[in-house]
Amino acid sequence: MNGPWDVWSDCTPDCAAHALPRVPATRIARRGAAFAHTVRRALTDGERMADPVRLRAHAGALLAALGVRVEGAASLTAGGGTGTLVVVNHISWLDILALLAVEPVTLLAKREVGGWPVVGGLARRAGTHFIDRTNPRRLRHTVQEVAELLGSGRSVAVFPQATTWCTADRGTFRRATFQAALDAGAPVRPVTLGYTQQGLPSTVAAFCGEDTFAASLRRVLAARALTVRVTAHPALTAADGCLDRRELAELAARAVLGGRPGAGSVVRQAPARPALLPAAPLPIPAVPNAPVRDTPAHV
Repeated sequence: MNGPWDVWSDCTPDCAAHALPRVPATRIARRGAAFAHTVRRALTDGERMADPVRLRAHAGALLAALGVRVEGAASLTAGGGTGTLVVVNHISWLDILALLAVEPVTLLAKREVGGWPVVGGLARRAGTHFIDRTNPRRLRHTVQEVAELLGSGRSVAVFPQATTWCTADRGTFRRATFQAALDAGAPVRPVTLGYTQQGLPSTVAAFCGEDTFAASLRRVLAARALTVRVTAHPALTAADGCLDRRELAELAARAVLGGRPGAGSVVRQAPARPALLPAAPLPIPAVPNAPVRDTPAHV
């Protein structure tokens, strides 16, 4: 258990399944070597990796090494004087790479993630904002910190479901971080992530329950034609104080989890911007690092 803010999903590792036959063992080995090489290259970039251009390139390269394609042609941020609170459904550790490959934003993650081998190193260098989820008294401070980030013009991505689910239409949204958007006068961008294999809905990327990073990585490496689609919905704004955090969270959840946001002045369409799609992975002779067992990062 990570703390009193945790939400528990009924999804388990058994939910994760291939929608298509696995790729041959030789391709799995090439992907593993390419992923290990790309991780090392990203880590050696040091503090420079936080640069948005470099961060986007590294995220795209990591997905490409795994054979994962990104679809979607929308900006995550809504523009304006403040940052955007990007609220996303949570399925996999791949979610973070997919978001960063479309548009680098500040990620909100639990403190423990910073200590993870490989994943923790990447998260720290990417400028992730870590929070202590074990102490409920920190909730007010966390909301204030997020509001300050938004007010300074930095966009922040959060996973309001607080845990991972195997599909994009499950779970509920917690409301706390929506208060940060209200306090900062920042727009909220609902974003849906969905995984497919040759157009077929797939749960192979799901990272749920007592799953391990090693097991999840093996599934992803073996997945044929795995694609993550990033769908950015119209931005929501609490115009003239018409919404409270409960209503804002409900509108965002309806947009992200399969419904539609409410009509009226609170919904504004932000301009779209094409996403850069990662290129196909190339075989790179290297030995993968030993993966780490842990639970998914979530807020």
